[in-house]
Amino acid sequence: MKKTLLFGEPMALLLADTPGALECVEHFTRRMSGAEVNVAIGLTRLGFPVEYLTRLGDDPFGHYIEQALKDNEIGTNLLTYDPVYRTGIQLKEYVEDGHDPAAPYYRKGSAASHLSAKEIDALDLGKIELVHVTGIPPALSKEAREATYRLMERAREAQIPVTFDPNLRPALWENGETMRNVLNDLANYADVVLPGIGECEILAGTTDKEKAADFYHQKGVALVVIKDGKNGAYVSEKKENGEVVRDMIPGYPVKKVVDTVGAGDGFAVGVLSGLLKGLPVTECAKRGNAIGSIQVQHRGDNEGLPTEEILQSYMAGNIQK
Repeated sequence: MKKTLLFGEPMALLLADTPGALECVEHFTRRMSGAEVNVAIGLTRLGFPVEYLTRLGDDPFGHYIEQALKDNEIGTNLLTYDPVYRTGIQLKEYVEDGHDPAAPYYRKGSAASHLSAKEIDALDLGKIELVHVTGIPPALSKEAREATYRLMERAREAQIPVTFDPNLRPALWENGETMRNVLNDLANYADVVLPGIGECEILAGTTDKEKAADFYHQKGVALVVIKDGKNGAYVSEKKENGEVVRDMIPGYPVKKVVDTVGAGDGFAVGVLSGLLKGLPVTECAKRGNAIGSIQVQHRGDNEGLPTEEILQSYMAGNIQK
């Protein structure tokens, strides 16, 4: 069975055990974080095999992450250790009321930031059916940026579909202009782009969903799925004959938002899993809306990501808005 390839930086997450400012918290629980990690966990829980390309520090956190990936049935054949540079670390505030938690990270010069195009050139893509890329690796360093470009180029050369989530992290970039230019350029190599409505304003210069979708279609992107929080998702698909089919897929009601971190990654899991199943794009977006709404009702970055059985039960028992 072919796999989905993810490329990024898993970090050791220190999750506060009690509410309050992080500098006042004395006890933390160790977990694993990272946008690509969340997507990988979500896909494996739904029954899709995943391979994760990354580099970790040869340190206790790095070895913990390798075992955590294996415990979540995520392939680690492409994981390497760096004898010099260390594993990235993230702290996260305890939240229960739905506000965005403070989540500073310490990843500058990390092992993953030293991933290079040479590692991409050495990859065997023969058993890969989908490549998922986010806008985080190209923000880590120029080396990782070159690796991101090379991975997307190689996938396109091999006619492997590429999904791209811009996943803006302005604090990681040199400046806003570089961030916009690089991420908009990388979109040229994608078949599917999954921006949030706020990201559309920054990258495409508009919050008009149709105009934002057309911005990406002009780059050759066939499918644009725009996340719009509780409002749901806007789907725009450009057919081979040039026809563009658009639809707004309503979201699922959420009684209480507990933790917003990981909601966008959960949405990506829903869309990607639908595409892997060969479902219509509107059904893919429904799955994305459902998993995103499940995730925000759980504390933690990926604790709420469901199995297929739980997902189907949730979708059947909840009416979209």
